[in-house]
Amino acid sequence: MSEVGKPLGKDLVGLEGLSADQLRMILDTAEPFKEISERRIKKVPVLRGKTIVNLFFEASTRTRISFEFAEKRLSADTVNISSTGSSVAKGETLVDTARNLEAMRIDMVVIRHGASGAARFLAERIPSNVINAGDGWHEHPTQGLLDLLTIRDRMGRIEGLRVCIVGDIKHSRVARSNIYGLRALGAEVAVCGPRTLLPPAPEELGCRVFSRVEEAIEWADVLNVLRLQLERMQAGYVPSLREYNRIWGVSTARLEAAPRDILVLHPGPMNRGVEIDSDVADGPHSVILNQVTNGVAVRMAVLYLLAGGQPERAEAAKEGGEA
Repeated sequence: MSEVGKPLGKDLVGLEGLSADQLRMILDTAEPFKEISERRIKKVPVLRGKTIVNLFFEASTRTRISFEFAEKRLSADTVNISSTGSSVAKGETLVDTARNLEAMRIDMVVIRHGASGAARFLAERIPSNVINAGDGWHEHPTQGLLDLLTIRDRMGRIEGLRVCIVGDIKHSRVARSNIYGLRALGAEVAVCGPRTLLPPAPEELGCRVFSRVEEAIEWADVLNVLRLQLERMQAGYVPSLREYNRIWGVSTARLEAAPRDILVLHPGPMNRGVEIDSDVADGPHSVILNQVTNGVAVRMAVLYLLAGGQPERAEAAKEGGEA
């Protein structure tokens, strides 16, 4: 249940359980924040005086930098900590690290961690706001939100769309956040990939299953293409990267055979020539760079709302007024 005055509650650890109204509220709040990134001076004083710790225990480029941009454009003070540069490398526990940070009077923690459930575990033990920047195989809620915003921007709606997530669903926290968010907003969702890279029971997530990418492309309005997460795999999931591309790779030839124009997303980083061909990634179907741009606006919206900002005041906040 949300705290009084905070429509999202204290934390954002996942999209599972968020209502359609809450999801639309975040997307609608992100809209006015887009314009800040287009200004000559890309800063408003909305979070002035707030201290945010970016606590990243896994490697990240897009997510970490996107959060940093979002925080700085809202005028927050930011501290970046990685596991290799912290006392975690000496054996300190996650909770002890966070409690020591709390003792320095922080306001928010953005956490990426290799263990599923780490964000919720932390959120239940510290009073600061916690935002999940990806935890194990569980969820990556802000990536899911920026994908929703990108689809809505280009297609004008989400309800009634057919969205197929293609690739390594088994290891993907992005897939889970997308499935929860898309289904809550009324989209039909399917997954496609080798059986070895699908979760044990995708139907229980409310997803249709395709074993051939050609069938998925014939059915879908939108493809969200996921990379093979080789760092989370042991041998045996696919015969070879070349074979994967031949059978499941998204290529221009396959898209040209579709009965309709298809929107193509990819959360990055891309394995070009494996799950997606370069001419698709850089072509007219792709909104991959739009996703990156929208990521900053979405994360600004989440930070603003968790700090107690009111959705109806987002326009005023964008102009530097009170939240």
